[in-house]
Amino acid sequence: MAKSGLISLVSIKQKLRPYYVNVRGWRTARKIVVIESDDWGSIRMPSAKAYKKCLAAGFRVDENPYEKYDSLASNDDLELLFDLLSGYKDSCGKNPVITANSLVANPDFEKIRDSNFEHYFFEPISKTFDRYPMHDRCLELWREGLAGDLFFMQSHGREHLNVSKFMNALRREDPDALFGFNLQIPGGMSRDGSGTCNHYIEALIYDTEADKKLKLEIILEGLELFETAFGYRSESFIPPNYIWSPDFDENVSHRGVDFYQGNRKMKEPAENGLKLHTRTLGEKNRFGQTYLVRNAVFEPTLQKKKNKDPVQDCLRQINAAFLMNKPAIICSHRINYVGFLDTKNRDANLIQLKDLIDTIQRKWPDVEFMTSVQLGKLMAGEDD
Repeated sequence: MAKSGLISLVSIKQKLRPYYVNVRGWRTARKIVVIESDDWGSIRMPSAKAYKKCLAAGFRVDENPYEKYDSLASNDDLELLFDLLSGYKDSCGKNPVITANSLVANPDFEKIRDSNFEHYFFEPISKTFDRYPMHDRCLELWREGLAGDLFFMQSHGREHLNVSKFMNALRREDPDALFGFNLQIPGGMSRDGSGTCNHYIEALIYDTEADKKLKLEIILEGLELFETAFGYRSESFIPPNYIWSPDFDENVSHRGVDFYQGNRKMKEPAENGLKLHTRTLGEKNRFGQTYLVRNAVFEPTLQKKKNKDPVQDCLRQINAAFLMNKPAIICSHRINYVGFLDTKNRDANLIQLKDLIDTIQRKWPDVEFMTSVQLGKLMAGEDD
């Protein structure tokens, strides 16, 4: 096939994909928009100083947006996001709301070092915020956002870190892992060109039954810490990096998890890598838990190098969802709203978020903004 023919075929597939992902599953004529945002509470890149030290040491953190821009959202980051969201009301009088999928802990680097890397310790998110220079009001702001129906925290796990892999690397004195540890980066990268992403960010990867059991214990402890921190159970869960074992379903169902957020393709650790599971919107597993499937993307920071228009791309995906009588479930990670490392990242993306919401309300005046749990309950017939 000629090159022009291949390009044409790819173009057709790209245009049809937003419709294809909406073929199966639960339907509604209502124009519902859900914004799911992962990674709130995780450290990732701790500071601009740490970023510069990584670059100077040969780590190509400038080539991965998560290492370049993503960090703890500051007081200013949260206030600016909430100010924007509070300026809108949908057809039911509700604000656009972020389903903020949150981590409740980070590594306690000092205690880990004091144990000579023999034992892992974590600190609650409240302590992490206290240690950071522009974050003293973050937990209070999270709660204010919750009370104002702008920021609805749900569980994304205990910490966004594969504890066993990270600790094993430290114990064998892996130089790259130790370098990151000394900068209080949860994880590590390579200087040998084998990748620009944090090797230990996939929290729920395991390769032994013992490690699988440990991962379940971490998930359950994360749910317990979430309830203690915020005063309510997380009714939904989004597995970090979309990696999840169905063997965990029963245990988390007993902890109140009724809904799973995620992509159409979810990944399960297996002997030969990762096994894919296809999920459809409204599908239930044998424990009665319902799957929500993301069908739109608003990721301006991640789309910078792709020469795409994130607003128009997202609008096309929302339009396809509505034409197929589906709610639009938008994936939009924290990285897009963080300016702690680079304020230009946050400021440019907030302008685009405003453009997105303005256009949604103009094009679909009957739009309804919901959280993931509200949509889940609507699908289950528990809420109207």
